[in-house]
This record gives sequence, structure tokens and C-alpha cells, in this order.
Amino acid sequence: MKDEHSRRLRAASAPRRARLEDAHQLARLLTRAFLNDPVMDWLARSGPERPSVLEAFFFWHLYTRAIPAGEVWMSDDGAACAIWLPPGIPAWPPGFFEQLKLLPLFLKMCGLGGIVRGAAISGELERAHPREMHFYLSFMAVDPPFQGMGLGSAILDAALRRIDETGMPAYLENSSPRNTPLYERGGFVAQKNILPENAPPLISMLRKAR
Repeated sequence: MKDEHSRRLRAASAPRRARLEDAHQLARLLTRAFLNDPVMDWLARSGPERPSVLEAFFFWHLYTRAIPAGEVWMSDDGAACAIWLPPGIPAWPPGFFEQLKLLPLFLKMCGLGGIVRGAAISGELERAHPREMHFYLSFMAVDPPFQGMGLGSAILDAALRRIDETGMPAYLENSSPRNTPLYERGGFVAQKNILPENAPPLISMLRKAR
């Protein structure tokens, strides 16, 4: 067991860049990690179809936006990943028609109520991003059986070392209070809660350029 733990830590500490053929594997990993996430619970429908719909959403994000941008990193054993968007890549596709294409997927995932809630906070999400160029951690995941073993810290630290070489800040939104110490150890500082009072907290966190 100790050797297996050490192997997984080494894999997370030296992640490789994800390829398009990894999108399905990573979408399943993200689905397992975010299936019971508080903010996902607030936005997405519950029920037996939820895992497959979340997987479809994560696959879209990975295959069409994140992996082509070149900053999706994964441990080679698939136990951990960090989905970064580099400077200049918006969090969501710009343009009305591009967003309209996503409406069927989001209706299936969130229902009308979830879409209304998401639309109500979309402006706040955008305004919370730093104005200067930055790296954006859109999602980070560790497979649930391996959480609490240091894999999240390892894959985050590996990315931050590369980001420090660029001299740019990094930004994320934290939906899970239990992850706060991990991000604070990485140098992120909480800014504000983006969601309204009737929603679970979603805390914007900024790491200044180093």
C-alpha cells in the first residue's frame, strides 16, 4: 500500500499534458469527483441521469476548449487532473450563437431553474476574474478513493511551478470548504463569495504573480 501511495504521488508530482484521446477518461474522473459537489448540487438536476449528463458536460469542456488550449495536466495513472485555461482563453465560449449551441446540454443538466440561477450569477463570475492576464484553474479533481493522500497538492504544486516561470497570477473558484487549506498552502487568498445567500459558497481565490 505504501509503495502504491508513493507511485501515485510521483505520478501527480510530474503530470503530463492531456491529449484529446484522454477526454473521456478525464470526464469520468471529474464526474466522480464533482457528483456531490455543493455548487453542482445547487445548479444541476438530481436523479439517475445526473452522472451521464455531467460526464457529457465535462467531455465538452475538455474536448472543445480546455485540452486544445494546452494546459490540462493529469497524472499518468489518471488519478488526478488539473484543468487550467491559459491567459487569453475565456472561461466560456464568446458569442451568442456559440452559447446558444450549448443550450440543449445545459437544459438537460440543469433544468430551467438551474439555467436561470446560472444566468443570474454569470456576470458576477466574469467580474470576479482578475483584469490582468492570468491562469484560470477551472476544475481540479482527485479520484474519490485517493482523496486525502496528497495528490491534489502534488498536481497543484507542479502547475504553480510552471506558472511562476511566466510571472503571471493564478485564479480559481473554490466550491468546497475542505479544499480551502490546500489552495491556501499553494498561495491562493480568498477574495469573496460569488454566489447569493441562498446558495452554497463559491469563493473566488487569487494567487498573485511570483
